Amino acid sequence: MQTGSQAPRRMITVGFVLEALEPMRERGLDVAPVLAAAGIAPEELSRPDGQVTADQYGALWLGIAAALQDEYFGFGARAMRPGSFTMIGRAVLDSPNLERALRRALRFLTLVIDEPRGELTVEKGLATITLRETSPARSAFAYRAYWIMLHGLACWLAGRRLPLRRVDFRGPEPVSGGADYRLFFGAPVTFGCPASLLVFDARFLRLPVNRTEAALKEFLRRAPANILIRYRYDSGINAEVRARLHEMAPALWPDFEGMAKLLRVPPSTLRRRLRREGESYAEMRDEIRRDRAFAALVSTDRRIGDIAADLGFAEPSAFHRAFHKWTELTPGAYRRQKRAGAASV
Repeated sequence: MQTGSQAPRRMITVGFVLEALEPMRERGLDVAPVLAAAGIAPEELSRPDGQVTADQYGALWLGIAAALQDEYFGFGARAMRPGSFTMIGRAVLDSPNLERALRRALRFLTLVIDEPRGELTVEKGLATITLRETSPARSAFAYRAYWIMLHGLACWLAGRRLPLRRVDFRGPEPVSGGADYRLFFGAPVTFGCPASLLVFDARFLRLPVNRTEAALKEFLRRAPANILIRYRYDSGINAEVRARLHEMAPALWPDFEGMAKLLRVPPSTLRRRLRREGESYAEMRDEIRRDRAFAALVSTDRRIGDIAADLGFAEPSAFHRAFHKWTELTPGAYRRQKRAGAASV
C-alpha cells in the first residue's frame, strides 16, 4: 500500500520543470544540455500530466545553477555563486538550536543575494519568515526556490519535517496554476499577497541542532533531491494519515486509536512515527479542517453555518472560535478580505 500510494506523490510535475528552465531561456541559453544531463526527455515537457523523478529534478536544478553560475537562478539582487549553499550549511552547523541556525542562515543569504531579505519574527506562538524587498514582485517560483533552500535546510538541521501553517507569495499565481504549490507545501498557499511569508509553529525553534560535518557532506551530496522528497509534507506516515482523513467527512473521522487500527499499526508506533516527522494527529485534523474552511469560504457562496456543519463542528459558534484562532478573523471577514484582494490583483 505504501509504495503504491506514495510513489506518484514523490514525483515532480512538469510545471516546476518549466519554471526552473525559464531563467535560462530568458538569457537565451540552450536548455537541451541540462535536460539531457538530468535524463529528462524534451517531449516530457509538452505533456500536461508530465512528471520527472526527484533525482532528475535535483540534477536539473544543479545543472541550471551551473549554467547560470547562480544557485538562486538569477532571482536575487546579486548572484548566489556556486558553493554558497555549502557555506551556509557550514555557517549554521554549530548552532545550538533551530532559531539560531535560521537567523544565521537568513543573514548569510542576505549577504550573498542582497534581496530578497529574510527576517524571522516570533509572535503568538508562530514563527514567521518574511521576505523584504524593494523591487517589483518576483515570480512565484523565485520565492518557492528560496523556501526550498531555507525550509529544506531547517528540516535537515532539526532531523524532522517542519509542518507549515501558511505560505504567502507576493508574486502572482503561476500560469500553470497554484494547485502544485499547495500540494508541495501542504499548507494554505495564497498568491498576490503584500509580502512573501513562511509560517510555522514557534515551538520548533527550540529544537536542538545535532549534526556533524560528515552528515553535512552527505546532505549536500544528495541535495536538492533529498530536500524535495524527504521533507515534503506528503512523505512518511503523515501522508497515509492525511490520505485517510481526506477520504472521509470530518464528522466521520476516527479518534487516534481508530486511525491506528485503520493503518494496522499499534497506537504507540503511530504516535512515535508522527512525532519523529514533527506531526500530531490533532494538528493534522486541525490543518485539514482549516484548509477546507479556507477553500469553501473563498471559492463558494455557501452559508457559514453549512460550512461549519460540513467540517464537523457541532455549532457555528465553535467554528467561529476555531477560525479566529487560525486567522484572528471571523469567517465572514476572511471571505470579504480574500475576495477583495483577488479583485484588486
